[in-house]
Formats: sequence, structure tokens, C-alpha cells
Amino acid sequence: MLKFFEYNWQVRDEWFEWCKQLPEEELLKNRVGGIGNILHTLLHIADVEYSWLYAIEGNEPIEPDFSEYETLEKAKELSDRFRVEVKEILSKYTGEDKVVTVPWNDEKYTKMEVIHHVIAHEIHHIGQLSVWAREIGLNPVSANFIGRGLQ
Repeated sequence: MLKFFEYNWQVRDEWFEWCKQLPEEELLKNRVGGIGNILHTLLHIADVEYSWLYAIEGNEPIEPDFSEYETLEKAKELSDRFRVEVKEILSKYTGEDKVVTVPWNDEKYTKMEVIHHVIAHEIHHIGQLSVWAREIGLNPVSANFIGRGLQ
């Protein structure tokens, strides 16, 4: 499971690096589907990962004001800050699969179900970023797991 988080983090960092070639207008341009633009999609990915994992530990998630992260550099800083906390949460995970709830809905989930959701959620949005990259005539970041040194 941890290898898939490491995979997602590698790919996300590569997307942040990839985005440096784009002018701000392209990062914030409204696009069809998903969160609407490249920068907000990257913020959304980091926020969902953090919020779900933070919440299943019994913590009240902190909702960032995304208007404070309207540059690529600030978005990357938030992603990195969240990652530190996510790594700490994952380092404590013992594999227990107890039932948990989150503050934003009344459903009950298992911890493993939430962890799998978070992993799949990022992979879904990485595919979306790949489509948008091709729409603007650029090659996307590789989504391959193989060759990343994550054995």
C-alpha cells in the first residue's frame, strides 16, 4: 500500500515540475471535467489525500483557503506540507481495518476502504491531467509504475 502512495507522490511531484513550463493562464484556464483547471486539480489531489487520512485518525480536517495557493509554488508547498502529515499517519498504520467516519458525511467506512479510495482518487485525476496535457499539445508525465524504483 505504501508503494502506491510513494508512486502517487512521485507522479504528483513530476506534474508540479511539468507545470513550470506553462504560463499562469494555462494553469488556471477552465477545462472540461473535474475540478476545472490544472492548478486546482493538483491542490484538490493533495487536499483529498490529507483530509481523508487526517479525518480517519479522528482529527478535524483543516480546510485550506485555496485562494491563498493560486501560484504553482504555493500549491507545491501545501502539497509538501500535507505529505509530511500523511507520511506520519501512514507510518502509524498497523493494518487494523476498523470502521471510521468523516465529518463531511454520515457514511461508515473501513480504514482500508478510505486508503484505497485516496490512492485511486489521485490516479484518476492524474489521468485527467494527462488528457489536458495532450489537449494543449504537450506530452504528459508518465503514469507507469514500472521503472520508478518502487519495489
